Amino acid sequence: MELPLSYYGDPVLRKKCQPVDEITDEIKKLVEDMVDTMEANNGIGLAAPQVGLEHRIFITYVPLQDEEGEYGTGQLRVFINPEIIEFSEEQTEMNEGCLSIPTVHGEVVRPFRVKVQALNLEGNEFVEEFTGLEAHCVLHENDHINGVLFVDRIRGKERKALDAQLRKVKNDYYSRRKKK
Repeated sequence: MELPLSYYGDPVLRKKCQPVDEITDEIKKLVEDMVDTMEANNGIGLAAPQVGLEHRIFITYVPLQDEEGEYGTGQLRVFINPEIIEFSEEQTEMNEGCLSIPTVHGEVVRPFRVKVQALNLEGNEFVEEFTGLEAHCVLHENDHINGVLFVDRIRGKERKALDAQLRKVKNDYYSRRKKK
C-alpha cells in the first residue's frame, strides 16, 4: 500500500529516529508499504521519516551500472538500525534530489565508498560496502534517519540559490497537505 509522503517543512524530517527494538509483522508491513511508496514515486531510496515515522529504517533500489556505463536493474535492500562504520576519503559529487523535496536538485559531495552495518528484514546483521551511486543513496537515506536533508549538504551560493525553490515546495506540498 502506498503511504503518504512527508514533505519539506514537516518536523518529522528533522528528527533523529529511534532504533527498531524488534522486527515485528508491523515493521515488515511498513517495509512492504515503503517499497510500494518508493516505486510509485520512481525513487531509488526511501527512509521511514519520509512516510512520517521515526524509525531507523531505510530502503534502497539503486540501478546498477555495467561495464559499458549503462544502468540496469538493481537490488532491493533493507537497512534496519544502520550504522556507517567506514567511508573513503575519496569523494564524488553527484546531483541529488529527494521525494520529500520535489523539483529541487543540487550537487552534493559525499564519500565514494561507504561500509554499513545493519539488520535485514529477517533480523540478521550484515556488513556491506557500497560505491558510487549506491554509496550516495545509502548516505542520503542514512541522513534522513538522522534529521539531515540533502540540501543541508549544499553550501554557499549554490545553497542560497535553492531558497526560493524550498519555500515553494514547503508552500505547495507541505502546507497544503497539512491543511487536509
